[in-house]
Amino acid sequence: MSIKIDKDKCVRCGKCLEVCPGSLIYKDENGKAYIKYENNCWGCTACLKECGVHAIKYYLGADIGGNGGYLYTEGNKEYLNWHIVDKDGEEQIITINRKESNKY
Repeated sequence: MSIKIDKDKCVRCGKCLEVCPGSLIYKDENGKAYIKYENNCWGCTACLKECGVHAIKYYLGADIGGNGGYLYTEGNKEYLNWHIVDKDGEEQIITINRKESNKY
């Protein structure tokens, strides 16, 4: 499992750098985010939740049935939509109320 950052979509906000618990995300000479060692990603998805422009995708490994699938998020202050795309391009969306998600 690993993240991929699309530099074309990155807007240089730096939010992903701030929330990465492993300090694995850096900025290049143009201020665009990148992950130096993708295999070191812990899979916490903190960066996905903060990226407001969908520049980060989380690729699901074969060990959990991903086989080329990935996920990304989009949302607003109230809701977060998890988009899960399988290897065939089929997409499912799971919507979570941010205010209720840490309730338990």
